[in-house]
Amino acid sequence: MLLSGICRPDELGHFSDIDISHIQQVINAYPMFINPYYLGLIKTKGDVIYRQAVPDIAEITQADGTPDPLNEEDLSPVPGLTHKYLDRVLFLVSSRCAMYCRFCNRKRKVGGAGMVTAESIREGIRYIKSNKNIRDVLLSGGDPLLLTDSELFRILSEVRSIPHVEIIRIGTRVPCTLPQRVTPELAEMLKGFQPLYINTHFNHPWEITPESALACSTLADAGIPLGCQTVLLKGVNDDIEIMRELMKGLLAIRVRPYYLFQADLVKGTSHFWTGFKKGLEIIAGLQGYISGMCIPRFMIDLPDGGGKIPVTPDYIKEIREDELIVKNYQGKEF
Repeated sequence: MLLSGICRPDELGHFSDIDISHIQQVINAYPMFINPYYLGLIKTKGDVIYRQAVPDIAEITQADGTPDPLNEEDLSPVPGLTHKYLDRVLFLVSSRCAMYCRFCNRKRKVGGAGMVTAESIREGIRYIKSNKNIRDVLLSGGDPLLLTDSELFRILSEVRSIPHVEIIRIGTRVPCTLPQRVTPELAEMLKGFQPLYINTHFNHPWEITPESALACSTLADAGIPLGCQTVLLKGVNDDIEIMRELMKGLLAIRVRPYYLFQADLVKGTSHFWTGFKKGLEIIAGLQGYISGMCIPRFMIDLPDGGGKIPVTPDYIKEIREDELIVKNYQGKEF
């Protein structure tokens, strides 16, 4: 397949002033992988693409956060499957990614041996079959689109054959990080498992390229609705103008902005965290200035398995018996 790239510190030698020993220390704990396409998006050391892909010593020197803040492991009735909500499950089917994001909320295990096995996939299928409350299955990982077409077809076929499963979703960053993987053959295969939805993950306008636009168009042309789950990241996209450009760019390539996530409190990622007010400021800075179709919901995934909640800026000033006093996007009261 297309998956080749760098995974050793000495392969980053074309960037000057990199401390190879620091990077080696980090990847002893958290693996690194950057494919040539995504590596090619880096313009300078320390830029917004570099920060997402290249290890930072802060990953092992800052102790804030916990390995599993969303409590996925305790909510896993079988290995590799999280059942947090009554009618839907998160099903891990791949342990690899096209690029290991340094802010990943599964940093503790992505890229590790044994994260996903043939047996864990079989157990997951059995669990879904046995629980008739499950109507919605989200395939995740790692990245499901790094499976071969035949491997993914087999898993999708098994899930789709379960009578009570109505919806299948795929969470993937491949259209952004390795768009060449999205072939017409892959899209045609996925088309056979409708209703099927894909949520992808772009964090910065630089990631919207002719290649990623083509990947998204190929999937959209197959009738697959596309959404984007962006993560708010310090030094990457914690800026109103950048976020406006990103959201407008996504809609232009037929990807609907879906969620803007407050970064999870994952150990090894605190250098990416923003204050909670930053997300509200950005959403307020989008409202009224770009199309409503471009505006995601600002979401916080609560710790300890509490689930997701949407948070919005406060537009309601006062509620009276027969009046509602509000402010608009410009701060004017009505």
